Amino acid sequence: MFNSSMPNPEDLPTSAQLFKSTVIAMGAAVALLVVAVLPAEYGIDPTGIGRFLGLTEMGEIKTQLAEEAEADRVRDAQNQGEAERAASTMATAPATVATQPAERSDPDVSESDPISAADQVTSEPEWQDSISITLQPGDATEVKLTMRRGDVVTYKWTVDQAGLNSDLHGDNPEDDFISYRQGRNEAGDAGEFEAAFNGAHGWFWRNRADVAVTVTLRTRGHYSDLNRLF
Repeated sequence: MFNSSMPNPEDLPTSAQLFKSTVIAMGAAVALLVVAVLPAEYGIDPTGIGRFLGLTEMGEIKTQLAEEAEADRVRDAQNQGEAERAASTMATAPATVATQPAERSDPDVSESDPISAADQVTSEPEWQDSISITLQPGDATEVKLTMRRGDVVTYKWTVDQAGLNSDLHGDNPEDDFISYRQGRNEAGDAGEFEAAFNGAHGWFWRNRADVAVTVTLRTRGHYSDLNRLF
């Protein structure tokens, strides 16, 4: 039978040394959680180091994707319920025939009225910038304008088919962030917004359709640059 020798008490760590090692390990774990895990997984960056390392943007994209997936699930459930209700209504509703009175021509108005088509169409101001981007299924892109607080931009974006998820938002290196508008499976949007602070303001699009989608953005207003970030 083999008998191992007992270690010397002097070779064993003391209670104080064990406590110190435990405190150091806990501190390192907390530091790793705050500096890396929270920014990379949830977009939470209390120290600002995560944004410097590029981890915060990764976390923000993950959070955005999770929100999009949940919104898609809710929308699909709602669409299914509406389709079932519509089918039930069509099955029980009696058939009706709609009739409309024939249009009466005005004898006082001649078909050769001298009003030109150009006089009937209100001209729209020219756009300052325009950019088109094609997104494959699952792809995403982001376009930002460099703006100062109080600057106002008018915009219009459209797609050639299907629809896109979108987020109109702004941010800057000082960790200011604002979301002006979000949309799901939209064929386009138009309007204007005012910059809440100095920084980059613009659109994030993701293609959740099963076909390639081309989005075209047109802008005009007060801004210095228009850049596609990815």
